[in-house]
Amino acid sequence: MQAPNSLPAEKPAVQLPVMLVAEVQDSLLVVTHDLARLDGLLAHTMENLMERFTRALDRLDKLSKVDADALKEVRDALGSAVTELQFQDMASQLITHTSKVLQGCAYRLASEAMGQEDGEAVPFVEDVPERPNPVTQDEMDAGSIELF
Repeated sequence: MQAPNSLPAEKPAVQLPVMLVAEVQDSLLVVTHDLARLDGLLAHTMENLMERFTRALDRLDKLSKVDADALKEVRDALGSAVTELQFQDMASQLITHTSKVLQGCAYRLASEAMGQEDGEAVPFVEDVPERPNPVTQDEMDAGSIELF
C-alpha cells in the first residue's frame, strides 16, 4: 500500500481530437488577426481626430470677433475631447495583451495536443502574460491616466 504522499507524478490529461484542436487554434489565430486590425483602425481614427481637433483649435485662434467666454468654452471642450482620446492608447495596450494571450494559447494547445516532430520549427511566442490586464485605468480625467 502506498503512503498518501507518494502519489504518482502523472498529471491528469484530456484527449482531444486533432481536428478539434486545429479548429480551436485556427479560431484563436483569426481572433488575434482581427484584434490587430481593430488596433490599426483605432490608431487611424485617433490620428484623424487629433488632426481635426488641432485644425479646429488653430481656427479658433484666428477668430477675433467671438465672445471671449464662448471661445474659452469651446477651447475647454476641445481640450477635454483630446484628453478622452487617451483611451486609444489604453485600448491598444489591451488589444496587444489579449493578442499575446490568445496566440500563446493557440500555440500551446497545438504543441500539447500534437507534440513536436523532428525538424519541425516551433513558432516563437512570448510567454503568456501573467497579469490579467495591463491597463488599470477606469476613468478619464486630465492627468489621471495610469497605464502600468
